[in-house]
Amino acid sequence: MSSTIRETSKERLVVGDKTYRYFSLPHAARTLGNLDALPKSMKVLLENLLRNEDGDIVTEEHLRAVAGWLENAHAEGEIAYRPARVLMQDFTGVPAVVDLAAMREAVKRLGGDVNKVNPLSPVDLVIDHSVTVDSYGNDGAYVENNHLEMERNLERYKFLRWGQQAFSRFRVVPPGNGICHQVNLEYLAQTVWHEQQDGEEVAYPDTLVGTDSHTTMVNGLGVLGWGVGGIEAEAAMLGQPVSMLIPDVVGFKLIGKLNEGITATDLVLTVTQMLRKHGVVGKFVEFYGDGLDVLPLADRATIGNMAPEYGATCGFFPVDAISLDYLRLTGRSEEQIALVEAYSKAQGLWRNAGDEPRFTSTLVLDMGTVVASLAGPKRPQDRVPLPGVAAAFRASDELDFTKRTHHPDFQDVELEGESFQLHQGAVVIAAITSCTNTSNANILMAAGLLARNAVQKGLKTKPWVKTSLAPGSKVVTDYLAAAGLTPYLNQLGFNLVGYGCTTCIGNSGPLKEPIEAAIKSGDLTVGAVLSGNRNFEGRIHPLVKTNWLASPPLVVAYALAGNMLVNLSTDPLGTDAGGQPVYLKDIWPSSAEIADSVSLVNSAMFHKEYSAIFNGNRDWQEIEVNRTPTYHWQDDSTYIRLTPFFDQMRHQPEPVENIRGARILALLGDSVTTDHISPAGNIKADSPAGHYLRENGVEAGNFNSYGSRRGNYEVMARGTFANIRIRNEMVPGVEGGITRHYPSGDEMPIYDAAMRYQREQVPLAVIAGKEYGSGSSRDWAAKGPRLLGIRVVIAETFERIHRSNLIGMGILPLEFPAGVTRQSLRLKGDERISIGGLGELAPGQTVAVTIDYADGRSEQVLTRCRIDTGNELTYYQHDGILNYVIRRML
Repeated sequence: MSSTIRETSKERLVVGDKTYRYFSLPHAARTLGNLDALPKSMKVLLENLLRNEDGDIVTEEHLRAVAGWLENAHAEGEIAYRPARVLMQDFTGVPAVVDLAAMREAVKRLGGDVNKVNPLSPVDLVIDHSVTVDSYGNDGAYVENNHLEMERNLERYKFLRWGQQAFSRFRVVPPGNGICHQVNLEYLAQTVWHEQQDGEEVAYPDTLVGTDSHTTMVNGLGVLGWGVGGIEAEAAMLGQPVSMLIPDVVGFKLIGKLNEGITATDLVLTVTQMLRKHGVVGKFVEFYGDGLDVLPLADRATIGNMAPEYGATCGFFPVDAISLDYLRLTGRSEEQIALVEAYSKAQGLWRNAGDEPRFTSTLVLDMGTVVASLAGPKRPQDRVPLPGVAAAFRASDELDFTKRTHHPDFQDVELEGESFQLHQGAVVIAAITSCTNTSNANILMAAGLLARNAVQKGLKTKPWVKTSLAPGSKVVTDYLAAAGLTPYLNQLGFNLVGYGCTTCIGNSGPLKEPIEAAIKSGDLTVGAVLSGNRNFEGRIHPLVKTNWLASPPLVVAYALAGNMLVNLSTDPLGTDAGGQPVYLKDIWPSSAEIADSVSLVNSAMFHKEYSAIFNGNRDWQEIEVNRTPTYHWQDDSTYIRLTPFFDQMRHQPEPVENIRGARILALLGDSVTTDHISPAGNIKADSPAGHYLRENGVEAGNFNSYGSRRGNYEVMARGTFANIRIRNEMVPGVEGGITRHYPSGDEMPIYDAAMRYQREQVPLAVIAGKEYGSGSSRDWAAKGPRLLGIRVVIAETFERIHRSNLIGMGILPLEFPAGVTRQSLRLKGDERISIGGLGELAPGQTVAVTIDYADGRSEQVLTRCRIDTGNELTYYQHDGILNYVIRRML
């Protein structure tokens, strides 16, 4: 193969006293043409193909297609991307490891070698999604919540300890150490990866896929990575390339700088709104412009984190001097930093002042125009300038004052010896929660300084507000303490509750009973203010209908104000000791104060917290480990169960059957998220999942959450479409996972209807509007529908990760043609759906869907098959990606 572009591009890179082999893009350009104007993110993809060119899965034609992208800033074609590593968190990681264990059982049953089911790429799983805010507002909250986490999740953690020893190249970061994205940014990510191959040390860009959609946070460090579903991540770790279309790349030019008092959160909410309006689903976004010269790495990571909210595959920042400074601050070795600089410059991946790559389209933002903002009441892209929040709350469709004839706008509450009125718009949750913002020392210090100033003015948090501080890294509490700000945060109730994803994922814990009772009895619409990235309805807390994303200092401010109807721009937060009003501007810290505090952050803090990151505490170390190649499944377990996905699998796939007479299980609107399809939060006692748990001896107080029980398919099937806020148009005026069974017309939970259809041997379909499957990269949002018997989802548009997950579980995604919707077709849910020709499918082809109406009419709709690539079609024909991987092993 000496004539391949790969072989002729081999080059040596000497850094200090080490020599690395790499595959040179400038050398490849001699054959492929000038690559200088190619976006840096596309150069990373091209290097990936160049290094893996084998004449089979990656050919010269693939390299030429990416290089030829420059001609039109667009290219058609499918490529096979091989990330260097895989990142998981426990909500998505446990079911992935359950799948691996189940795959070993399938391989064993079919006569294969179980040890072939082993990661071929490095995998890191960070346990960060299982801590719940049960205890808060006191110095013992962290210890108590950690204790409850270990008690509730012991069986899951035993399972992960088993996986730790059963699978090679698989590391687990124990609970209580931080959130996966921040651990990745501060420790795991290398920016340039290197490893021994054929006796040489080979250097290449650090790339990854992650089972959490916010894996994109690490793009702020010049590491190309994005979220995928667990099933796709499993295939990647088992040696399958990630099949993808060559992406369009949208350039986002940043100029100017943020004004005094404006935070990275305000910037990212503005960027999110702009990009969602522009339309970037399935595209790369790459940031450029001289505004990057003054944009700290933490701010870049904050923007990168929100890529799923603006809909892009990733939001990429090229490597530059600021990247190197951050690597140095966070404790990476000087040898590694030198490699990053030398490699990035040699490959044309380094950002130089004035760089203007070619892009498919571009946007420009002068950061000097950004204003203080929140996003809400239920979508991250719905940015509201701070002065307009009260009006936006009043305008919410959750709150119509003109219809409130039966309830007053407040309820009297007695709580711990204190009497007060809980009003409409009350802020009942104020959470500085991990993921998006706690990687950013500027805004964490701003929150601490604002708390200090508030305490010194005599202000107090309102008694009905549940406050919490859940950083994504232990380093956060180190530098808050070093700046002397911890006592002030504690005094306002922002005590440490845990290091992990809490409120933003729905682990907000219960409100005090009198508060919950007042909300219910008064039918009050209340609010949560959190510094996270997701505010979808039904996600944060079942009784909180409006949720608002805000910077950490604004979270503190709203805890002081206590109500969404307070205009923080003009209304006082409270009064000082002398009875004088105190306004937000009176306690907002200056940029100079923030900078002085941030200067206290140092490398020693990172060395201290990451030196024993994989060890865990005594509780973790004392977990008994079962050292066997296959897992000892327990039939009575309510956490970990052997999934049935491979029960009927044979050595060869059966031909794909056409769909005849499918019933519609759910008729859904726009922006149906993976939270709607497979919720992560509370399990209601009167839900199908709640009934199952009680029948298996679990008391309601120990239900835990759907997210924590993702290793049990029985719970997850019952939880599919069980979100308390989902609206199935087949049962107008009803919220929750309810549908109508046909032809009986009986109204019942979606799970019960699906089981009835299975007994009747009737296939199922889901019909939806735009942005179906937006939100988290949740594989159970595809696995659950598969267990319910859903064969096809027909929507106006799909979000990227969920579309891929559906195919990965053997479910067909079809897209309505422009102008055709469930409304234009006048669907009621009593129709039957038939689809032929499924044995002869091709990627992207037109697929005829026949709709038989209840009155005897029929209509044919020409939909678009959203199986986009040949690899995806292969997975669909094998009834799922993991079935295909098992058959390859055999």
